[in-house]
Amino acid sequence: MAARKFYESFSKSLIDDVRKWGSMKQTGVSLRNMMEFCSKTTEKNLLISAQFLHKELPIRIARRAIELESLPYGLSEKPAVLKVHDWYLDSFRDLRSFPSIKTSSDELEFTKMIKMIKVRHNNVVPMMALGVQQLKKGLHPKIGYENLDEIHQFLDRFYMSRIGIRMLIGQHVALHDPNPAPNCVGYIHTKMSPLQVAKAAGEDARAICLREYGSAPEVDIYGDPNFTFPYVPTHLELMVFELVKNSLRAVQEKFMDSDKLTPPVKIIVADGIEDVTIKVSDEGGGISRSGLSKIFTYLYSTARNPLDEESDLGTADLTTTMAGYGYGLPISRLYARYFGGDLQVISMEGYGTDAYLHLSRLGDSQEPLP
Repeated sequence: MAARKFYESFSKSLIDDVRKWGSMKQTGVSLRNMMEFCSKTTEKNLLISAQFLHKELPIRIARRAIELESLPYGLSEKPAVLKVHDWYLDSFRDLRSFPSIKTSSDELEFTKMIKMIKVRHNNVVPMMALGVQQLKKGLHPKIGYENLDEIHQFLDRFYMSRIGIRMLIGQHVALHDPNPAPNCVGYIHTKMSPLQVAKAAGEDARAICLREYGSAPEVDIYGDPNFTFPYVPTHLELMVFELVKNSLRAVQEKFMDSDKLTPPVKIIVADGIEDVTIKVSDEGGGISRSGLSKIFTYLYSTARNPLDEESDLGTADLTTTMAGYGYGLPISRLYARYFGGDLQVISMEGYGTDAYLHLSRLGDSQEPLP
């Protein structure tokens, strides 16, 4: 029954093609590869990049499409997951039906097409969250969803792969920018100031806290303002935003009705030889040890769930609705790991929480390909 639902609008030859491409080997790239390869944006480089993506993207997309078909507990048949599966098959079909890329005009057409693919997949995260919500409603109450290891492992692989696909497409598309920012190679900033990015992310998180609660703790930042290293600013901003937002919420809720002075959230940036580490520190009361084991599982959240109020997430804005469906921390950790870093959270229940974001300085770790 499920198979018919899946494939009613897709030909058998396309499904066979998905199987074939899904069994091919993926090719990982590193931040350093991307930077060195794209440091000179020539027609030849753009052509080579497009030819690489023309072969690589169908492999990665086919693997995810296949995996979406056989998820445990009937997750594959949930309407939201079926929709995501269709997006992957549509994108696979678009890529496979695109002819060989031989000239600059072919490359421009291809770039237009992959840009559309990226937009098509914009809401994959909230849509998958909705699918897991749909699953959760029908599950036996005795199955605690934090214990659904298979589903958590699948989502980790799925989202890690998505980060990689979006990075490859975004990087290629950004190389066409007629007025690139200074020191930028596509998505990569070769002299990124982590302090500046952390400051901007902290201000964004504070604005959201002010909007939701009417007031917000201060955010204090410490570190060397002149220190820079190559990284992807959008990735770092997303991670720091998430950590600061969680800290602000914890402090705000702890001190809301208190006459004590509200303590600030602190961001500390340290530059080591191998890693750049960013610590986000709060005095928001901390997380219990039993709760700490759940914070990196999907759909564990202490905030109210926005999916309960929005059944159609076609237009949901991912960054602002991040609080609530429990995806912020696990996805931030995937972003950190994508370029060889990590995210750790250490908590003192009754006092506060420290989150350590480790970013690899060397830039030569390969993508972790699921």
